[in-house]
Amino acid sequence: MKNINPFYPLLLILAIFFVTSCRAPKDLVYRDFKNLSIEKMGFTSSKIKLELVCYNPNNFGLQLKSTDLDISLDDNYLGHTAQEYQVNIPKRGEFTLPVQIDVDMKNMLVNALSTIMGKEVLVKVTGKVKVGKANVYKTFPVNYEAKQKFTLF
Repeated sequence: MKNINPFYPLLLILAIFFVTSCRAPKDLVYRDFKNLSIEKMGFTSSKIKLELVCYNPNNFGLQLKSTDLDISLDDNYLGHTAQEYQVNIPKRGEFTLPVQIDVDMKNMLVNALSTIMGKEVLVKVTGKVKVGKANVYKTFPVNYEAKQKFTLF
């Protein structure tokens, strides 16, 4: 009969704990946007600033390090945003994410018509974000789409 090292059960319990606690975080949930403003207006390109309101469904806080996203309205390319910043994301809570979008003005007229008419548009956000905890970051793909109603009046 072999002698079992008394530390084996402890090591097994620790291994199970680390495997179950180190799972990938759930996706952040987009809720709304606010504080939309035009930063720079031009004939070929413009800059729009806004804040995205998101929710973290995880039982732990995270840190957002960077974003690299393309935004489309009704399958018409609106613009691109790529930013590096440190945003602390609370556990099971809402947070705001400041975004500056470089708008392609060629497609803006098509998007503006839908906005002025006040109809729902399909918003698509694709790209990647770098999220982590304790200065360990991982890149996650973003592929979000939903109907959003825009009104100017």
